[in-house]
Amino acid sequence: METITPFSPVDTLLSPLGQTASLLAKPAASFEIKGAEFQLPRYVFIGPKGGDDPIRIGIFAGIHGDEPAGSYAVVKLLQLLEQQPEIAKGYWLYVYPVCNPTGFEQQTRCSARGHDLNREFWNNSNEPEVQCLETELWAHAFHGIISVHSDDTSSGMYGFVRGATLSKHLLEPALRAAEEVLPRNRENFIDGFQAVEGVIKQCYKGVLSSPPKVDPKPFELILETPGLAPRLHQEQALVLALSTILTEYRELMGYAPNL
Repeated sequence: METITPFSPVDTLLSPLGQTASLLAKPAASFEIKGAEFQLPRYVFIGPKGGDDPIRIGIFAGIHGDEPAGSYAVVKLLQLLEQQPEIAKGYWLYVYPVCNPTGFEQQTRCSARGHDLNREFWNNSNEPEVQCLETELWAHAFHGIISVHSDDTSSGMYGFVRGATLSKHLLEPALRAAEEVLPRNRENFIDGFQAVEGVIKQCYKGVLSSPPKVDPKPFELILETPGLAPRLHQEQALVLALSTILTEYRELMGYAPNL
């Protein structure tokens, strides 16, 4: 009798992208943990030429393995871009749907080695996932870095801004677009940080971010969905937010020096 190998959760997540002809799919790295081999998937979508040098954006999801909505959302974004490539005009998008493959497989926040990977960046971490992602962040010199998460203690969408000054000018329209599906968290304190209309300017140490002292600084955004909302709604809200960021940044590039 033939043995059928079941799909892993990561395989199931990524299976729709096997039919997406315009994607360049190549793992960012392979590594071994507890005798098992894992890959850190990476997809590159090259949008229609926009005139100048392409804008490089890194989109990262699933660094906490128990937050699957972000991973499914970026897969849906790539499927949308296949149908509407003009959204990504002028961009090279580097998309990392599962930054914590062992945690995603086990549905745990931390990796199989028991580490919260989103507290390990730029701190001489020994975690292979972090080392791989740090290499990617150095190598591609992104103009913008977007991370997507879910927060099961939040009543609505919110986000963190870091890096370049214009980051805050991108998060507000993204949250506004997402309100078509999910409410915004308008509390004065969110996740222990002071917030204004769902925008937080502080952050935890060690989160996925651009290399220290890099110049010029890219814009950096962290999008958070309410983790207890239906996953479909979280996915839809994130796709709206991400599409809006791409549109807004392309427009802002014309007058960013005046911000």
